Amino acid sequence: MSFALPIFFGFLTSAIGITPPGLINMTAAKVSIEEGRPRALIFAVGATSVILLQTFLAVVFAKFIDKNPAVVLLLREIGLVIFLFLTFYFFFFSKKREKKQKVTHLKSKKSRFFLGMLLSAINFFPVPFYVFITLTLASYNYFSFDKSSIYGFVMGSGIGALFAFYCYIAFFKKLESQSTVLLANMNYIIGSITGLVSIITLLNIINHYLKING
Repeated sequence: MSFALPIFFGFLTSAIGITPPGLINMTAAKVSIEEGRPRALIFAVGATSVILLQTFLAVVFAKFIDKNPAVVLLLREIGLVIFLFLTFYFFFFSKKREKKQKVTHLKSKKSRFFLGMLLSAINFFPVPFYVFITLTLASYNYFSFDKSSIYGFVMGSGIGALFAFYCYIAFFKKLESQSTVLLANMNYIIGSITGLVSIITLLNIINHYLKING
């Protein structure tokens, strides 16, 4: 398998996963506004270092799970429920909560690198998220659990995370003030993506049961 393909999927998965407003990326934007872009980038690098570790652990875990088809099917069904929930959330509920979004209040002037690591470490969602993504990609033969693919996917996830953080650091204030169409409709864009993933996952599950019963 081409080394570039796992990097691409790692980048795409990480960038999409970090794009919705949350504690880490909003904190990165706050650090950029209040303390300058260099310190915000240090914060982002700290957060990304943990994301790299989380991605690696998730892919290694998925490699072992992939050997058990029953567990893979169960995780797909769980993933379907999660992505359906996310789809409904982004389409119907996130707008109501958007104005109430809070950002970490920063008092300490200590290294933003370790603050980024801390906030990223307390976020456990990336691990099951990457497990599900890699298993889904593997089921369509877009990903294999050899060393080069694993390292490529992890590398891509790190690049994608830095890219998403940089967008918040560099453009958040401008996007917020101009209220662009992209920012205004970001929830619908993410909801459409999770909805598409839900449909693909559902079709995959149905196809699996048809093969068993056929």
